Amino acid sequence: MSGFRLYLLQRITAMIMAPLVILHLGVMIFAIQGGLDSAEILSRTQGSFFWGTSYGLFVLAVSIHAAIGIRVVLFEWASFRGVLLNIISWLVFVVLITMGARAVYAVVA
Repeated sequence: MSGFRLYLLQRITAMIMAPLVILHLGVMIFAIQGGLDSAEILSRTQGSFFWGTSYGLFVLAVSIHAAIGIRVVLFEWASFRGVLLNIISWLVFVVLITMGARAVYAVVA
């Protein structure tokens, strides 16, 4: 994928993440001020299509965004190029999406 497309994809994922971060922080502040603990919060999110979709989209956006960001850092600062740069970028993406999917599953399943 070209550098310009990666740039656009990273900006798009940032636009997706911004409202989801605000939603997450708002809900956490509201829940904590309401006296809920983590067990009560998780009991309310289990089986929720809304929370599963919201956090699933967030995990996907973060995984893409972070993989592109690390790719840029490795390209500019470590002078990584070609296949090695692609392998590391994809590896970062796969690790993040896997960890995130497991977390989403734990929240909603």
